[in-house]
Amino acid sequence: MSNALPIAGAGKITPAHWERQAIVYVRQSSPKQVREHPESQLNQRALVQRAQALGWPPQRVVVFDTDLGLSAAQTGGRQAFQTLAAEVALGHVGLILGFEASRLARNNADWYHLLDVAALFGTLIADIDGLYDPRLYNDRLLLGLKGTMSEAELHLMRQRLTAGRLSKVARGEYVQHLPTGLVRLPDQRVVQDPDNQVRQTLGLVFAQFARLGSCQKVLRFFRQHDLLLPRRQTSGPQQGELLWKKPSVSALYEILGNPAYAGAFVYGRRPKDPRRAIPGQPATGFVRQPQAEWHCLRHDVYPAYLTWEQYLANQATLRANAQRYAEGAQPGGGAPREGAALLQGLATCGVCGYRMKVAYKPAVRYLCDGLAQEYGERTCASLDGASIEAAVVAAFLAAIQPAQLDALEALLGERQQERAQVARYEEQQTERARYEVELARRRYESVDPQNRLVAAELERRWEAALIALRQAEEAAARRRQAPEELSLDPKLRHQLEHIAQALPELWANGALTNEQKKQLLRSLIARVILQRTAPDQVAVKIVWVSGHFSVVAVQPRIERQCDVSGYDRLVARVQALWTAGASDAAMAAQLTAEGFHSARSATVIAATVQKIRLAHGWQQRLHRSRGADAVDGELTAAGLAKAVGVKRGWVYRRLAGGAIEPGYYTRVPQSGTYRIANDAALVERLKAAAGRVPAGGGDAAGGDGGGGSGRQSDNVT
Repeated sequence: MSNALPIAGAGKITPAHWERQAIVYVRQSSPKQVREHPESQLNQRALVQRAQALGWPPQRVVVFDTDLGLSAAQTGGRQAFQTLAAEVALGHVGLILGFEASRLARNNADWYHLLDVAALFGTLIADIDGLYDPRLYNDRLLLGLKGTMSEAELHLMRQRLTAGRLSKVARGEYVQHLPTGLVRLPDQRVVQDPDNQVRQTLGLVFAQFARLGSCQKVLRFFRQHDLLLPRRQTSGPQQGELLWKKPSVSALYEILGNPAYAGAFVYGRRPKDPRRAIPGQPATGFVRQPQAEWHCLRHDVYPAYLTWEQYLANQATLRANAQRYAEGAQPGGGAPREGAALLQGLATCGVCGYRMKVAYKPAVRYLCDGLAQEYGERTCASLDGASIEAAVVAAFLAAIQPAQLDALEALLGERQQERAQVARYEEQQTERARYEVELARRRYESVDPQNRLVAAELERRWEAALIALRQAEEAAARRRQAPEELSLDPKLRHQLEHIAQALPELWANGALTNEQKKQLLRSLIARVILQRTAPDQVAVKIVWVSGHFSVVAVQPRIERQCDVSGYDRLVARVQALWTAGASDAAMAAQLTAEGFHSARSATVIAATVQKIRLAHGWQQRLHRSRGADAVDGELTAAGLAKAVGVKRGWVYRRLAGGAIEPGYYTRVPQSGTYRIANDAALVERLKAAAGRVPAGGGDAAGGDGGGGSGRQSDNVT
């Protein structure tokens, strides 16, 4: 570039511009351009001489080149451009030099922002065509057109590149980066890696995942045996080299989730979402799409390490193992582990819908703190695990009986037929919507454009048909993304039929491990929804793989008797039975027969009855008579002895010998204690009998040394 050629518009420069800096902005769009196209960078740096030719001294000319290798499609990540705009806004810049408008910005938002700031502070802008003052109308118009053309040029380039890429994809000629284990030969054929260790290690990953069913377990297996994973570098200083690295969860997920290992060519599996991209980091913003949204899927393109069916089964296992609570998505149950909680990963809170956690101390409990963690609310539930698991296991053992299996298989078949019918309907609906769109388009194009009344209505109908088509396509896409209906595998059915009789015994005697029990439960149960309906009642909703459900009411152990359902009726019955003179044991048996239960037992025990009595002051007659002189107007043996002036043993001997006639007393059957009529004549007669006893005799008032039996009897009372 010659410095002798004058720049158009140089007369717009004033001494005020020379007092400020002249900034030369240098940029290329990608690291590849920086490496392979140095001439462009030399041309941009030659603008330094242009600035000096316009009158700027060398010390006042600054080069901004830290944005080399960055796209100008957005401001984010372009530190030099942001610094340039800031310097202009501070009034430090008199001239901005760029080879062309596309060097400064590729989008109108950044370009017009720079023009606005430059016009406000009187900064000039120069390129290879001339020098412009954004404050002048003609210059501002020309700069605006240059920016618009730059943005349109970027759009057209992307459009052409994308069209060419998709055309290659459609023909199957698009060359992708291959994962480790696949190698592309010079003639473009793809073969498995010639390194036998690489092939065996990758095969080991797939084999162990099929056996263990969990990515974490595969990782532990590799760590336990000090195995490394191969990685063939595709970029960087070690490009093309084979490295062996420590296994990680992310690396294993990448291997298990890559369809190329199943021989499939896939395009559109991870498109870029601009909303998630981090400015200045080109490798961010990629989002994994479900299989239904892949742009292209071709089978048997690459040599496979596993079949496509095995790949799909692996993806289903990974989804089931994932315990995520993403909006609009049903979380997975997690991999079955060795813990004692049989419903781990299956238990779901019936209040908030979150997956329930497990606590093992002091015993298995199922907890839900989803709302507490998310919104700071109270914990939804903390439920006893033993009683709930017993109900679920009983329902499972009943479900594997042959009759139940027949019903389950028939139901699954019906649901698959229904799904096929819905799919055919949606396909027909989409085809009809496409026809309506084409018909509306032809009608709109055939009308005279000058007839705006008719054209406007036909345009509205065309837009409505397009909306209907989009809705039909979205409905079909949602159906395709929905999980496939489960089917009762013949092999699984055969196994269940044979173990239906022996499984209960195996389950009870400890022959099955906890992990095996969990796997058996998951073969028929999709999830278990738990909700406490009363302090001592839990509704257990068992959702089967068929989509049907069973509801079981469980009475878990609770802490307080007063929280038991029907506690008021229980208290009333205890009072009635106590009034009738029943003992605690007899009352407990009667209450159990009537359907009542204790807080920690399915029956009513005598201790529960006793606590209720004592809490209400309902004491048994035996207890009330202990140490009392009279009960309900009748004398006890101790009261009569006190009235007569003798010891109790003297009274007991008179009762036993018939000196006190049966008409004067009764004996309580529950305790064997005596109730004696408070009769004055009887008392006087006994006093007289006691007075005729010689002093020092065995029957004297003060000499009753043989009252042991009487005291013993009274102590019993």
